[in-house]
Amino acid sequence: MVMMKTLTGVVERITFVNEENGFSVIKIKSRGFRELVTVVGNLAAVNVGAVVKLRGGWKMDSRYGKQFVVQDYRETIPATATGIEKYLGSGLIKGIGPVNAKRIVRQFREDTIRVIEEEPDSLIKVEGIGPKRVEMIKKAWQDQKEIKNVMLFLQSNGVSTAYAVKIFKSYGNESIKIVRENPYRLADEIWGIGFKTADRIAQKMGYDKDSYERCRAGIIYVLNKLSNEGHCYATRQQLVEEAVRVLDQEEDNINTAIENMLLEKTIILDYQDAIYLPPLFHSEAGTARRVVELNTPVQTFDHSELIERIQAECDIKYDEVQLEAINTALSSKFMVLTGGPGTGKTTTTLAIIKAFTGMGKRVLLAAPTGRAAKRMTEATGMEAKTIHRLLEYKPSEGYKKNTGQPLKCDVLIIDETSMVDVMLMYNLLKAVPETATVILVGDADQLPSVGAGNVLRDIIESGSVKVVKLNRIFRQARGSLIITNAHRINRGEFPKIQGGRNSDFFLIEEESPERIPEHIRQLCKSRLPAYYRVDPVKDIQVLCPMQRGDAGAVNLNAVLQEALNPSRISIKYGGTLFKTKDKVMQVKNNYEKGVFNGDIGTIERIDLEDKKLLLRFDENEVEYDIAEMDEVMLAYAITVHKSQGSEFSIVIAPFTTQHYMMLQRNLLYTCVTRAKKVFIAIGTKKALGMAVRNNKIIKRNTMLAKRLADCHRGCHGDSSLDNIG
Repeated sequence: MVMMKTLTGVVERITFVNEENGFSVIKIKSRGFRELVTVVGNLAAVNVGAVVKLRGGWKMDSRYGKQFVVQDYRETIPATATGIEKYLGSGLIKGIGPVNAKRIVRQFREDTIRVIEEEPDSLIKVEGIGPKRVEMIKKAWQDQKEIKNVMLFLQSNGVSTAYAVKIFKSYGNESIKIVRENPYRLADEIWGIGFKTADRIAQKMGYDKDSYERCRAGIIYVLNKLSNEGHCYATRQQLVEEAVRVLDQEEDNINTAIENMLLEKTIILDYQDAIYLPPLFHSEAGTARRVVELNTPVQTFDHSELIERIQAECDIKYDEVQLEAINTALSSKFMVLTGGPGTGKTTTTLAIIKAFTGMGKRVLLAAPTGRAAKRMTEATGMEAKTIHRLLEYKPSEGYKKNTGQPLKCDVLIIDETSMVDVMLMYNLLKAVPETATVILVGDADQLPSVGAGNVLRDIIESGSVKVVKLNRIFRQARGSLIITNAHRINRGEFPKIQGGRNSDFFLIEEESPERIPEHIRQLCKSRLPAYYRVDPVKDIQVLCPMQRGDAGAVNLNAVLQEALNPSRISIKYGGTLFKTKDKVMQVKNNYEKGVFNGDIGTIERIDLEDKKLLLRFDENEVEYDIAEMDEVMLAYAITVHKSQGSEFSIVIAPFTTQHYMMLQRNLLYTCVTRAKKVFIAIGTKKALGMAVRNNKIIKRNTMLAKRLADCHRGCHGDSSLDNIG
């Protein structure tokens, strides 16, 4: 057994903090050591300037040298004026950054901490600190004391203190009481804290491993995990097997918990073997019901004269399939218009809009993301909104537009429908008036939605609504290798690779994944901007099959940030350095801020004093607290999944056999169709070939197609509306 040692010192520098598990690397100044001492361990609650008493042991790291490995520690507030200044200036208290820390300590010297604690109103005497900032500092000081208590409590239960701020934000002074009563609440209620973290707390606190609370939380965790992978439900066998693995439980215990949860209606069983979380069940069944309710017969008219007039006005001749699409839209209550790139979806949609507006109908346009809505506006000349904005969503109130307050329209056209998940589709269809026509436009061969379900594909496959598929590539699109190759890939054919000055589709062959980042750095920094006269940040997007690996999004973001952003103003959150002018992406729907998963923006300003950042997403400027930056990631490189609904002038995509798990035809197809002007693949023909050949679409557990097909086959028999949910 290694003898425990003690080490006391002042924290000089925090080199690294892993926000997920609290592992930290810090440098301390300790008496008896000429150099700063490297300390590693769970130290996420420590601030620069603090005096720490550490218990642990020494080790020699082959790469980093001698380190002190911490088992536990105690922190005290520094006593010297210099130490206090460093402590306050470290970002511990909102409202006090390095500048204000220097001013406060100059005024109160060694008495500073006592003044903040006992006479905070005296801070008004300090130059540059007004009444508003005094109130901010008073609240922040009190909060940090409470947060410290939460941190110490969590730390004593073996959990990362990085989550303390989030827990405190949600529960305030009740934090410790709530966590003690039921730590599994954290998994349900705090974004970023999963079941495993909550379970670790519970185990440390002595919760029974076989308890019903634990089994219940584990089962919900498994269903949520599956929904994050796109599934609406789990089969009973799938749920039991995964819950047994996650919880290390006997099958009997899991089955008993499932039966209790079914009785409580915490979960719902349907179609004999499909087990749902309630929101997903009601969304899937409700979507099916609304499609059937809206898809009523329509009296047909001859629209040939109207269509002739539109062709004359637009100086265009529609082909047979486009004419079929226009006529179907005018004579149906619910239809799908689908097709690949270059097949005239936008032209046909424009004709449908002109036909309806020519008949005096009110037409509304929407798309799932801000970028897709903007593209729809540019293409049609009419305002298109995001679906959330169309439905007037507010976090505290939900969707303002609903069954009781429907949308005011005769026709609703939704673009990029492949991106719409089942929960959003249900809320949208609830708000459609019974008399309106619904037209879904999208490419079912693209990747499905990030959220649960496969709505567009399911509606098409159900055979329950009219579907028109555009399949002719128009002459002007045939000259583009991007469009030609997208269709080749979709047919399972290897793309044509032919370089040359006028080509728009390239492959840079590189066997070594380690060398790919340097290729991409050169392309983005100098070669492409010089040749195409483009902005490397705005006009070039790197799309990766995966986050990890040499050619993954995480590593490429670090490489490209260094190459493309010279800004010296930065702030660190977790393992990520954020700089002004960084390209970033929102990775979580935040309804309060009006920004959504997949939105791309720029960091406009970083306030180091107040630990706040100002981000711009198109015309929307939004303020973020540093603790909210886990909702944002660097976006010089993003995954293909995150690129849906967007188009970029130039796309660079690494494809290596390192990515073999993600090399699928629909992923490559989606990746290629994101490029407007130039597509550059970097990697090997072997990797591209693997993607083209792999048409094994990962099946999602959904019953939407079955619910719709059942009703379509016999709406007046056993499979009535009552039986689809």
